[in-house]
Amino acid sequence: MSGVWDVMSRVRALLPALWAGVLLCIALIATPAPFATLAPVDAGRVVARMFGPEAYLSLVLCAVMFVVERRAARQLAAAGNGSVLSANLLLVLGALFCTVAGYFALQPMMAAARAGQGAWSFGALHGASLSLFALKGLLVLALAWRTTVR
Repeated sequence: MSGVWDVMSRVRALLPALWAGVLLCIALIATPAPFATLAPVDAGRVVARMFGPEAYLSLVLCAVMFVVERRAARQLAAAGNGSVLSANLLLVLGALFCTVAGYFALQPMMAAARAGQGAWSFGALHGASLSLFALKGLLVLALAWRTTVR
């Protein structure tokens, strides 16, 4: 059984670090590059295309990390060392919220705002989406930081 726990602890440490790396690469490399080389409209389309796969990847990683962190929290709670609702679990749920709100709720609203529909401007929605992506990045970085502590 300790072999399974060793693998789980390695997955628990590795996945958030890889996830944070993906988010940082998108934010610091992949998003600015099209704006430096393409017309703004084309660059916006390229960047918008990147966020779809990232959102689905984040959903999968949220699900995997939820299972891993839930198991870890239950084991600690059974040993009398914490709650089944751990800080790491809250970080995962926060990242899930940011993904769902930022991509699946705001992106359709942004498309409507570009077409002149909706109550909010494209700029306001873009700012909200950017804020949620940044918050997700911070939550995942905090999770990566916390899961590497022995």
